Amino acid sequence: MADVKVLVVDDSLTMRVLISGALERIKGVAVVGAADGAAEARAMVEQYRPEVMTLDVEMPGMSGLDYLAEIMETRPMPVIMFSTRTAAGAAESVEALRLGAIDCFPKPKVAVQSELDAIINKLGKRIKSARNADLKRRIGGAPGHARKAPPPAMNWNGRILAIGADAANTQALFDLFQSFPANCPPTLVVQQMSPGLLTPMIDQLRDQIAPKVVEAADGMKVEQGTIYFAPQSETHMVVDTWPEGRIRLLAREPVAGERPSISLLFASVAKAAGANGLGVLLALDDEDGAAGLRAMLAGGAYAIGRTGTDFSLSKGMVSQPVAGDAISANVLKLCGK
Repeated sequence: MADVKVLVVDDSLTMRVLISGALERIKGVAVVGAADGAAEARAMVEQYRPEVMTLDVEMPGMSGLDYLAEIMETRPMPVIMFSTRTAAGAAESVEALRLGAIDCFPKPKVAVQSELDAIINKLGKRIKSARNADLKRRIGGAPGHARKAPPPAMNWNGRILAIGADAANTQALFDLFQSFPANCPPTLVVQQMSPGLLTPMIDQLRDQIAPKVVEAADGMKVEQGTIYFAPQSETHMVVDTWPEGRIRLLAREPVAGERPSISLLFASVAKAAGANGLGVLLALDDEDGAAGLRAMLAGGAYAIGRTGTDFSLSKGMVSQPVAGDAISANVLKLCGK
């Protein structure tokens, strides 16, 4: 397979050189250009046709967020953001993910190679998997922050919903949860994302969706109308029984390199709820999540995987492959009477 063509966009010459040099050391990645801002990047996109872009959030003139919104409206491509490791930077990172960026990495505090070495493996993996990103064109610009009118109440059938995602699925999660009524099915979410981004993401969701959104805590009762996010900690999130289940946070080793683990959540839901469990895997390249889908089916639960993944019916990993824009309707149908 040909190298992934990457365009680096950053207003700092030092950072452009540093990031480009780091990316060139990743086998299978080729840097085709380095732009100092949105105007130069537009020209380079036309000239070099990159497959992935790295983009600085904080740029003079047109900001990285504004340029990202333009990209997702006019010419969607996988974009990886770099942002400062501050409270404001975390909020901007979540906004970038909501707009359609596939990941957001901390920008080095000082322009030295060792700062990038710490994330180079994950960055390389994300760039190579970006070809499979489920990009969604935004018509009419970026979505606003105003809360939409809540969907009508549903007649819940007793199913518990478990969702496995990564940073690239943030936009999909916002779209999914905006379709949920206030009395949505009880929903447990494991989302693999950079440290420090969970709290600002929950804050944004609370402003925009009808259901209650919380960071899960050990012993919490799992109730209809609430979405529970696994904390970014040294624990895994599972549910103990169903119905009348409670969340348990388990201090165990990572699974497939991940903690919290999508697979452990899915397996616990399958064991506790059986046919009353529903698992939805949004991540495209998640080894942890693939094992979780198998656990769902083995436990008699229903499993949904997005089309365009390897989670095929023929491999016995999903009950139903679903296109990204049809997930909301399918989930609400499967959880309603």
